[in-house]
Amino acid sequence: MGKKKITSQTSEEAFKEADIVSSAVEKAQTKGVSRRVEHGRVYINASYNNTVITITDEKGGVLAWASAGSLGFSGPKKSTPFAASKVIAALAEKLRKTGPVNVSVFVKGIGAGRDSALRSLANNGFSVISIKDVTPIPHNGPKPKKVRRV
Repeated sequence: MGKKKITSQTSEEAFKEADIVSSAVEKAQTKGVSRRVEHGRVYINASYNNTVITITDEKGGVLAWASAGSLGFSGPKKSTPFAASKVIAALAEKLRKTGPVNVSVFVKGIGAGRDSALRSLANNGFSVISIKDVTPIPHNGPKPKKVRRV
């Protein structure tokens, strides 16, 4: 095996290592603590099959998200207005202490849950500043298929 090299640590190196460890511990402790956010954005994606709602801060960092499928709705029940209102209620509960109070809403899609989600936002203590529809609209789109000849 050979001889093992034994190194001794000086007091300066020990202090540096202790500082590094203490700063890492402080960072780990502050990660769990979330800060209070006043203004935020709510993205509502209402498709035919599901309703996904994401709440972010002003810069776009995600604070919380939920979907009808993640709450246990399955099949055609996921795209209902009732499921969308339950998703908003779950997000309001998550962000009760830290979440944004004043929100700008961005709605995408043409699903059944979009209107219900907006009403539920107002009913769950969020102050809606603006509502913007960001549904993608094709301008002419791709070339259609050829007519089928039999």
